[in-house]
Amino acid sequence: MVWFTLFVLAVGLERLAELVIAKRNTDWSLARGGYEVGRSLYPVMVVVHAGLLVGALVEVAVADRPFLPWLGWPMVAVVLATQALRWWCIATLGRQWNTRVIVVPGAPRVTGGPYRWLAHPNYLAVVVEGIALPLVHTAWVTAVLFTTANAAVLTVRIRTENLALSALVPNP
Repeated sequence: MVWFTLFVLAVGLERLAELVIAKRNTDWSLARGGYEVGRSLYPVMVVVHAGLLVGALVEVAVADRPFLPWLGWPMVAVVLATQALRWWCIATLGRQWNTRVIVVPGAPRVTGGPYRWLAHPNYLAVVVEGIALPLVHTAWVTAVLFTTANAAVLTVRIRTENLALSALVPNP
């Protein structure tokens, strides 16, 4: 449980690093006339993502979930791979990467890096991580609950982003 807690805390610290970058990129975007779209979904997304981290720890502690090496170690590798994909997305998007949906008029659509193959590769990382992280320590209830809640969030979020990327959302 100690190692799993440290692993989840490391993922949490990674999320905090993302928020620092997102804040910097938000300021940059707003200074260039950017505007946020879909603002009301953001707090829900934050709760769902925080729930993944807290839920995994609570489930392992309360339900006494075991670490099964045949499952846990491959899931650690999968979580690390999702982190690599996430940071590839962040590096590829540069100043345009954000945890919010911000439209910067005139900004080019990024089509390099993982965006050559997928429209939303960061969400692939989120989906896979949401399954793998809890399963490191067999917290399968958290994996199912997060995946379900995240599917609802991503349905709205991807629709919002696609509209924004298509320039169908007028400047408020």
